[in-house]
Amino acid sequence: MAFTTLVTAPVLLENLSSPDWLILDVRHDLAAPEAGRAAWQAGHIPGAFFLHMDRDLSAAKTGRNGRHPLPEKQDFAALLASLGAGPHTQIIAYDAQGGMMAARLWWMLRWIGHEAVAVLDGGIQAWQTINGPLETQTPSPKTSGSLAVRESLVATVSAEDVLQNLKTQARLVVDARAPDRFRGENETMDPVGGHIPGAANRFFKDNLLDTGTFKPAAQLRAEFQQVFGRHQPAQVIVQCGSGVTACHNLLALEIAGLREVALYPGSWSEWCSDPARPVAKG
Repeated sequence: MAFTTLVTAPVLLENLSSPDWLILDVRHDLAAPEAGRAAWQAGHIPGAFFLHMDRDLSAAKTGRNGRHPLPEKQDFAALLASLGAGPHTQIIAYDAQGGMMAARLWWMLRWIGHEAVAVLDGGIQAWQTINGPLETQTPSPKTSGSLAVRESLVATVSAEDVLQNLKTQARLVVDARAPDRFRGENETMDPVGGHIPGAANRFFKDNLLDTGTFKPAAQLRAEFQQVFGRHQPAQVIVQCGSGVTACHNLLALEIAGLREVALYPGSWSEWCSDPARPVAKG
């Protein structure tokens, strides 16, 4: 059975030595970009490879394409293949941020057509709670991978699509950032504060329980349907600051059974880079 949304720490422990499982550590601190690798070096789940959010899960920034632009699909697939990933590999992603970073990797794998990918629910903290082992050595790929780009399992929209939607109002834009940043207050990541006009706000951390694990599917479904209102999932676009935490909402939506929601990968950091694009506050 493939895991396609979440996996628990006990299940990961049971499958730790499975040759068909690939574990990826994507811990990251937006304010301290090298903290993730340092944490991985200090102790990681046995066999886990480290992927850097800025260098491995993003392309080069141009100043107009957002803070975490998507890499080329072929390059991303080749990177994972070099770690041993093939078309039938069960990939597990984890972080220490409640799935904030791991959900980005989860979405990117679905973006290149790989369905057998799941996020460790509760992250490294859940692993430590069950006294899961940690190691410090760099792993070697178990096999030679052959992961290739296949038909995407997800939908994306461009800045132009979002701009056109301001006229048609056919789709609802849902922003995953914290409420203060959504309102245009306390903006520390991007040069302009505010949000895309007409957008609704669903803070990604609202997907989690106090334990740091995801809320039950029924609860997530009810909460998101309240945000969506009259809109069906296929009429919804999610975004955030740079296309990372919006993927947390997309993972929560997948858990809830609300599929076909599109991602605006460039998100606010791309949107606000062009002064001709309108900005709303409050």
